[in-house]
Amino acid sequence: MPYDKINQPVTGKKITFENSKIQVPSNPIIPFIEGDGIGPDIWKATKYVIDAAVEKAYASEKKIEWMEIYAGEKANELYGEYLPDETINAIRDHIVAIKGPLTTPIGGGFRSLNVTLRRVMDLYACIRPVKYYKGVPSPVKNPEKMNIVIFRENTEDVYSGIEWQEGSDEAAAIIKFVKEKFGKEIRSDSGIGLKPISVFGTKRLVRKAIEYAIAKGRKTLTLVHKGNIMKYTEGAFRDWGYELAAEEFGNETLTEKALWDDHDGNLPDGKILVNDRIADSMFQQILTRTEDYEVAAMPNLNGDYLSDACAAQVGGLGMAPGANIGDEIGLFEATHGTAPKYANKNMVNPGSLILSGVLMLNYLKWTEAGEMIESALEKTILQKRVTYDLERQMEGAVKLGTFEFAEALTDNL
Repeated sequence: MPYDKINQPVTGKKITFENSKIQVPSNPIIPFIEGDGIGPDIWKATKYVIDAAVEKAYASEKKIEWMEIYAGEKANELYGEYLPDETINAIRDHIVAIKGPLTTPIGGGFRSLNVTLRRVMDLYACIRPVKYYKGVPSPVKNPEKMNIVIFRENTEDVYSGIEWQEGSDEAAAIIKFVKEKFGKEIRSDSGIGLKPISVFGTKRLVRKAIEYAIAKGRKTLTLVHKGNIMKYTEGAFRDWGYELAAEEFGNETLTEKALWDDHDGNLPDGKILVNDRIADSMFQQILTRTEDYEVAAMPNLNGDYLSDACAAQVGGLGMAPGANIGDEIGLFEATHGTAPKYANKNMVNPGSLILSGVLMLNYLKWTEAGEMIESALEKTILQKRVTYDLERQMEGAVKLGTFEFAEALTDNL
């Protein structure tokens, strides 16, 4: 496909899907978005590390052909818009892409560019693995117990974006309709938002989470919800999740009730425990019984809160990777913001985007390179050669810039 402002590599081939399985050539073309603010700094570091790891793992047998695409401020300069169709088409055309953080333009009418990318391409599963790397300073006593993968629904709940401003004609009409039709009172000075959660959206997310648990040999899947209050949305999410597990994975899963009624609390070999926790209780559980949770699936807002709370235990968002996955497309991204006050200062931790690159390599089935990066990252942190966010919490550490940290990590591959 010819592009207007995107320079497609002369060499390299496209990633494809055949029979629901990803097909990766030895020289895949992978689009990247630098991002805004600190994006260029952390992307430069990330590309350096990924390229070095691929070369170290596979010599001349494999190589990524990078293709820059545009969103955010750079896109606005080139196209006069923040998310051009050409960028969306390029991601769809090449299946896998990686991006830095993006600024949402100030002013009414603009939705988050990150949210828009996920919704437009139906990247319904936001996958956030959170685990501890030795040497990272932590506010908890046993951070090594944290090793959870959160599957957050990416298209419904608050991400549906269905809301009306207080004082608008639309809000007034809905308030009137709800009173007249259902006899429910809403204060007249209210903003209104709808929270849709569907059978379809729930089951495809839970399906992907269970498939992951099976593939990775994880023993528990927890449905996190506020169903004690919101019975027909979050409560339904829980019910539909259990339904999906029974309908499609009845031989691989069992419920907490069955675990105790039939197995005296001992999980049989080859089985995955599917349980559920109310969201506020889960925040306590992830601190006090951290090791009990391995994979979790939840509606959008719960996943937003919980993934950041988990990340806080293992070094913060600077150490938290993220992936947005649909049925085929995978978009990998840093989970933090653009931090504009640190832009172009070569200061910030590139760990989130580097680890998102590891998720991308794993998606390509290039796991050897991904494992190398994780090992090197941990070794570099244990050497106390870190960026300022970790250095200020570590006695005797050496403070490195963003790219210098990438170089230190690469030395340890």
